[in-house]
Amino acid sequence: MSQKHQEDLSHIRSMMERSSRFISLSGLSGVFAGLTALGGSFYVYQLFKQKGIEYFDGNQRVYSYELIIELVVVALFILALALLFGIFFTLRKSKQNNLPVWTNTTKKMLLNLAIPLCVGGVFCIALLYHHLFALIAPATLLFYGLALVNAENYTFSDIKYLGICEIVLGCISLFYLGYGLVFWSIGFGILHILYGVIMFKKYK
Repeated sequence: MSQKHQEDLSHIRSMMERSSRFISLSGLSGVFAGLTALGGSFYVYQLFKQKGIEYFDGNQRVYSYELIIELVVVALFILALALLFGIFFTLRKSKQNNLPVWTNTTKKMLLNLAIPLCVGGVFCIALLYHHLFALIAPATLLFYGLALVNAENYTFSDIKYLGICEIVLGCISLFYLGYGLVFWSIGFGILHILYGVIMFKKYK
């Protein structure tokens, strides 16, 4: 009787978890997003070399506006590719677990993600407008981290720790302006891959 009671409680907890949290996030989406970011970072590094820029020589330099625009286009392409991977693996996991994707919980999670991300996007556009290019990479890490922490109540709590790591990394990068590519690669590349692997093993 006690065992049946425990099974019933586990089933109730599982149902409550499914109804109150978006649990179709796939660790594979994090891994592929991280790999995409690292690939983009490598492309940008090669782009610097093609233009005769030695990124790690420690010299302060001013990048042309045309180069900055090209870097923004690359970043947007990486973002779009990462989102496509996220959507694909989320839909696949939902189908495997026979779970609905578009629910009230999904809407709440996306809203909590969108508010800091949209504010951060406007802030980065302002930095671009005022030619404060060195602050863009730290800002993306900070606002992305805040968005993840903000959305934690509606999905796996593990996402909060990724968000905290992104915020800490963004704060550190504020004191090492000019090395945004390095911190960006760590935050959106390596941390995403580590998070994705942990999530995949924990919730597969």
